[in-house]
Amino acid sequence: MRLDDLDPSNNVRDLGSGGGGGFGGGGGNILFALLPMLLGSRLGCGTIALIGIGAAIFMTLGGGGALLSGGGGTTGSGGQQVAQQKACDTPEELQACRVMTSTEQTWTKLFAADGQRYPAPVLNFYEGGVQSGCGQATSAAGPFYCPADRGIYLDTAFFRELATRFGAAGDFAQNYVIAHEVGHHIQNVTGTMEQVRARQARMSQAEGNALSVRVELQADCYAGVWAAQNRDRLEAGDIEEGLRAAEAIGDDTLQKQARGTIVPESFTHGTSAQRMKWLKRGLESGSPAACDTFSGAV
Repeated sequence: MRLDDLDPSNNVRDLGSGGGGGFGGGGGNILFALLPMLLGSRLGCGTIALIGIGAAIFMTLGGGGALLSGGGGTTGSGGQQVAQQKACDTPEELQACRVMTSTEQTWTKLFAADGQRYPAPVLNFYEGGVQSGCGQATSAAGPFYCPADRGIYLDTAFFRELATRFGAAGDFAQNYVIAHEVGHHIQNVTGTMEQVRARQARMSQAEGNALSVRVELQADCYAGVWAAQNRDRLEAGDIEEGLRAAEAIGDDTLQKQARGTIVPESFTHGTSAQRMKWLKRGLESGSPAACDTFSGAV
């Protein structure tokens, strides 16, 4: 995907190793600690957006303001001061920063068409572990979005694992991951996440999981919308790379690899077929209106 002409986004920061800031502790930490044990494998893209929904039952979701990259430090867990590093200074980070610029341009245009202002999220780079507004997380969680501070958290080492462990190499596979997390941000600022949280509070575990699947598939669709809106920048093989990534991180595929068995009632992200279907839906329509995963079958 051709993004070389775009300047890196200003809505980024590099927290380094073990950095973090914003909201801390509380029920979010408990949820972060328990979920790896409950799922038995890496959480995968976007899971912590749903952790944030669950954590909201225990902690108020404040509207985190924009945090721009720049000088100074930020307070990490335990109150220590963590110096921020320069963001966008590696090839992987630079690509992600340009993807963020592209998503900002795209969603600003789409929001403006509805007479609304798009409040961009913040992309936070980190290594190893991070304290987010939704609690403590490690790289094992994969990239995630935290609704409490409107931040996307990314350890770019995940991109190497995406290529080597999951067989989903290519720049557009990486772009899809970021665009998916931006999709969760869209859900947050439009009120979808809050509605889901309220519904899940009254549901059984299996019912809540099924609703989480719809949240994730909509984020996949939104990622496709972003790509469709930038079709002139796509190169040969890009769409195939994105679909291959979507297939690789389907719940059924991951469970079969990790356990050898599939437990559909535990799905939280959707099957490989569902993830590819909704990414395609966004790609083919180019319209957020086509991404209603909450009506009918998915």
